[in-house]
Amino acid sequence: MGNHLICFPGKNGGKNGSNGRQSKRSRQKMAAEEELLRRQALSRAIHQHQLSQRFDGSMSRRIGSTSSRRIALSESNRKLAADFIETAETKKIVLIHGEGFGAWCWYKSISLLEESGLLPTALDLLGSGIDRTDADSISTLADYAKPLTDYLHNLPEGEKVILVGHSCGGASISYALEHYSKKISKAIFVSATMVADGRRPYDVFAEELASADVLQESQFLTYGNGKDNPPTSLMLDKQQIKSLYFNQSPSKDISLATVSMRPFPLGPIMEKLSLSQENYGSTRRFFIQTLDDFALSPDIQEKLIRENPPEEVYKIKGSDHCPFFSKPQSLHKILLEIAQLP
Repeated sequence: MGNHLICFPGKNGGKNGSNGRQSKRSRQKMAAEEELLRRQALSRAIHQHQLSQRFDGSMSRRIGSTSSRRIALSESNRKLAADFIETAETKKIVLIHGEGFGAWCWYKSISLLEESGLLPTALDLLGSGIDRTDADSISTLADYAKPLTDYLHNLPEGEKVILVGHSCGGASISYALEHYSKKISKAIFVSATMVADGRRPYDVFAEELASADVLQESQFLTYGNGKDNPPTSLMLDKQQIKSLYFNQSPSKDISLATVSMRPFPLGPIMEKLSLSQENYGSTRRFFIQTLDDFALSPDIQEKLIRENPPEEVYKIKGSDHCPFFSKPQSLHKILLEIAQLP
């Protein structure tokens, strides 16, 4: 599991015997810790699956108050939380994952948002997380985003939510903005595919994927409709995942991701988005930049912002592509700040 760090003993056995024994113990300890992480990740997935059996429809892909741990908030965060109760238009925040991820990736953000008095919900899109749909069978963005659109469709009349989309999850929340704009208070794109009308989400990542030789490595592509047709899904290997997505993330979160990420469908991100000013353009949009991002470089993020300007741009220094892992407190403060805006 994950990437092993191997410590070699010194060449002089007499002098460095103790070092060799320490190295062996270190390797054993690391192996034990890695196995524990694997078991914890599997336990989390099983726990989420058990929780999902309590609900029907889109609710089966929701994660709410599933964590028993709580990350302590700083005094400044507590003040923000108190202010929020007084000024927020809505307490409901819907978290949408990116390609290969699932609702599980938001576990730190869920904990922080709940402690702030908010009502976060993380959804598994089709073929993601604990949803067992085959990625190769998902060909349209409408199908892929159906858990989100079902959730919005079932919202009581007059209720609104804040949407947060990460990475290719930006395409899903853009689709939702076009079809359910009256149920969305604000949309927050976290290093996400905030593409303009008529553009494909795939084009945003194409340059980065090409530079990493992903598109040339056929073993990472699945051809569900035969080799004579375009590929239907993509799965990065562990080393690529680590270097592209998690260059600043804690090792435990990387281990969780490497056992939890799944192949993601290519059809939905190959689709050109149809976005109107009347619907998509009527909702307030915000963009959060991640400045140490190797998957969606700061230059590409800047290009997205220039081509499709949001209301406001926020920046997280020292964050890789996944700030919910690498900079959860910084991400949380920004989410609270945006949620409080009148």
